[in-house]
Amino acid sequence: MADATAATAYPTQRPNRVREFWFYFRENRGAVFGFWIFVIFAFLALFGPWIAPHDATTQFRDATLQPPFWQEGGNLTYLLGTDPLGRDMLSRLIIGARFSFFVGIVVVSIAATGGILVGLIAGFAPKWVDSIIMRIMDIILAFPSLLLALVLVAILGPSLTNAMIAIAIVLQPHYVRLTRASVLSERQKDYVTSARVAGAGIGRLMFVTVLPNCLAPIIVQAALSFSTAILDAAALGFLGMGAQPPTPEWGTMLAEAREFILRAWWVVTFPGLAILITVLAINLMGDGLRDALDPKLKRS
Repeated sequence: MADATAATAYPTQRPNRVREFWFYFRENRGAVFGFWIFVIFAFLALFGPWIAPHDATTQFRDATLQPPFWQEGGNLTYLLGTDPLGRDMLSRLIIGARFSFFVGIVVVSIAATGGILVGLIAGFAPKWVDSIIMRIMDIILAFPSLLLALVLVAILGPSLTNAMIAIAIVLQPHYVRLTRASVLSERQKDYVTSARVAGAGIGRLMFVTVLPNCLAPIIVQAALSFSTAILDAAALGFLGMGAQPPTPEWGTMLAEAREFILRAWWVVTFPGLAILITVLAINLMGDGLRDALDPKLKRS
């Protein structure tokens, strides 16, 4: 009777994982700040065409290089001024968020999917197959990432699509190495041995038994890769190997404004700030994800 009363008074309830995650995530104030900046970034990417005050490619020839509204010569029609062709800077920055967000999602999806699959194969394959896969990954990692992306884009042709493919290929080895290391660690545990004894096939062991327990570090890597993809896409755009004009991509906007740095500071400063704030926010959020998802970093 006493045991039943104790069980009623102190019910054994499984903790809510989302609530537990948020509890640890919010302890990192920088991560929470980055999260809300990311939410704003995602909102602009989704609803940019309806939020932007002007069409991003419309040229107002009577208002070229108009300064921001708070500077002498500026007005509220173009809040952040205009570029050398008279296009509204605020509208181009808002629409540019959509391209950057799209680049991040596509690159992370391709790199993570391929990297996880190859990493699982390397973790379960015979040693000689594992060695071949990892040596190929080492060769890819031996090249500077931006240089390798430039070579790939030069082969495929300059465009935003080819830039995304090149960046995904460059980022894939990180997922392969991370997944393989997690798989090798998990394979030694009792639950995997039990599943194998119970008759689980190799496919079930890989994707149902082991993979779910390897996702925490992969999620953190995906968040950090998202910011890397945005940064690399902007770099390729700046070099003329990514998105092509008149696409309002932040790196392309910087490239178009290079010769006007001294005459019109805003055409360079605002796209640069957009890249800086977005990448910094995603990196801060990635640190918070690591703190919340890694059991070793959770405070008791």
